[in-house]
Amino acid sequence: MRTRVRARVHRAGREAGQITLLSITFAALALLLVTVVVSATGVHLERKRLLILADDLALRAADSLDLDAFYRGQAQAPVEGAVVPLTDADVRRSVEAYLDQATRATGLEGLQVVEAVSPDGRTARVTLAAVARPALVSWVTAPWSDGIALRATASARAW
Repeated sequence: MRTRVRARVHRAGREAGQITLLSITFAALALLLVTVVVSATGVHLERKRLLILADDLALRAADSLDLDAFYRGQAQAPVEGAVVPLTDADVRRSVEAYLDQATRATGLEGLQVVEAVSPDGRTARVTLAAVARPALVSWVTAPWSDGIALRATASARAW
């Protein structure tokens, strides 16, 4: 009986610490996985915020009309269906006016208007660009620590 116990103790002595090393390795991998998931989620949420802002700007631009110019008779005449056509200048003016008021509230870094046009006189198309940075930087996410360029395009139609 004693010889069996001594044999077990002798075998366990050679493998002592293996579980600790394995546990530390798994914990490190789990922490790296958490940094990747948290960073990817943060970038995805930034992209969604940029898309929501682009949608909001396109909607506001589709409803934009320079009322002073319209009532002075300087705006374009309504086209078929009594629709007052949008111009690129109207869309750009509406987008810039809203962004001047809401730039701080957006919280997006490097926010810029890439395009604000009306391709057909009824549709407002807005393209925005911004930079998202990973929330947690580890050696896995380090290549993107300078930021990830985001771009969102939205359009809305004036009726």
